[in-house]
Amino acid sequence: MENTALLERFEQLLKEQDHRELKTFLDDQLITDIAELIYELPDDAVEIINHLTFSRAAAAFRILEFPTQEDIIRALPAHKTAELMNELPPDDRTAFLEELPSQAVQELIKLLDPEERKVTLALLGYKENSVGRIMTPDYIAAKSHWSVAQVLNHIRMYGRDSETIDVIYIIDDDGKLLDDFRIREFLLVSQETMVQTLMDDRFVALHVNDDQEEAIQVFRLENRVALPVIDVHGVMLGIVTIDDILWIANEEHTEDIQKIGGTEALDEPYLDMPLMRLLKKRVGWLVILFIGEMLTASVMTYFEDEIAKAVVLALFIPLIISSGGNSGSQASTLIIQAMALGELTISDWWRVMRREILSGIMLGSVLGVIGFIRILVWNSFFHTYGNHTVLIGLTLGVSLIGVVLWGTLSGSMLPLILKRAGADPASSSAPFVATLVDVTGLLIYFSVAYIFLKGILL
Repeated sequence: MENTALLERFEQLLKEQDHRELKTFLDDQLITDIAELIYELPDDAVEIINHLTFSRAAAAFRILEFPTQEDIIRALPAHKTAELMNELPPDDRTAFLEELPSQAVQELIKLLDPEERKVTLALLGYKENSVGRIMTPDYIAAKSHWSVAQVLNHIRMYGRDSETIDVIYIIDDDGKLLDDFRIREFLLVSQETMVQTLMDDRFVALHVNDDQEEAIQVFRLENRVALPVIDVHGVMLGIVTIDDILWIANEEHTEDIQKIGGTEALDEPYLDMPLMRLLKKRVGWLVILFIGEMLTASVMTYFEDEIAKAVVLALFIPLIISSGGNSGSQASTLIIQAMALGELTISDWWRVMRREILSGIMLGSVLGVIGFIRILVWNSFFHTYGNHTVLIGLTLGVSLIGVVLWGTLSGSMLPLILKRAGADPASSSAPFVATLVDVTGLLIYFSVAYIFLKGILL
């Protein structure tokens, strides 16, 4: 059903107060359509949730953005909130609770059933951004001494409560993970087959304290729909599923893009963030970059005499600054993205440096030749540079090679240095690299000018 038709039908039923038909109508819609309906009619979000079954209300709630979730919880009566919180999968419930103020978390935890409360407190006990925060304890585990028939019966009995039955985990009596199997491996063999005869003891597992970004890389490499989570003793604690990883990957990507743009990461959608909080997120970097650019003015003051003697040098300052900044921004963006995708690590720094040295020289040479030709052509028409055209052209060309080389090196090495120091590589934003290269680029430019023009214009 088209969204417009869905909206019109819902509003009609709501106006008629036909609650039975409204419930039937909503139960017939896709969960994604329910979420879109809530976004379109935020004032009726509670009404929509109230007319859904527990399971469908939880399914819709878990895919909503946090600000919308928070608004719904605030408006729901306590008993409905309790039903919704208890119905949510543990990992989704934890993800929602960790965004709330501590006082609100305490109140909501009181509404949980004892078993759900125990699970939630355990998940919240893991450090922020760790795998433990996004795992769920709802999985299917079997024993090595079982037959395939016993495993299939176990799945029929308990599979409904599991996050996924695509993967079955084999554990010993102490809960230690021994192996994992995709469900098809049990479906394609005789039911009399013993599980231990199928085991090869090869499996991939996440550690409960691993960073979520590391988990993203493992999922990408292993091509799995779910991965087990173990503690330091190898005991299985839960699983992480691909839907949670995709959600985290999207958040990490969004956060990195915001940092690369020269702002702090926004913790809620742009239009939902209060203006003053948005300003606070942006002003810090702007002040830092502004102070950095003030150094550019200091460098120009230092070379004030040279500029006074050869005013023509000042004409190319914007060209030098922009070329260095652009090359640095390019390099930093490429390296940050490659690190995010797991294509390179800190240990690859020398390979990266060698490539960027060659890239910087070649890119700088291209720009340098263009700049040199531009000066020659311009002078042939307007006689702007007089008898020293070639020297001025060489000054610009060589300076561009040096500035672009420095820009590519700075932009490529800074993310790796930050990673080595334990900081977020995305913090080496394009504006930050551009500002750094602006200051040093001027030093390179005037130094080259001094070499070529000493005793002539300087």
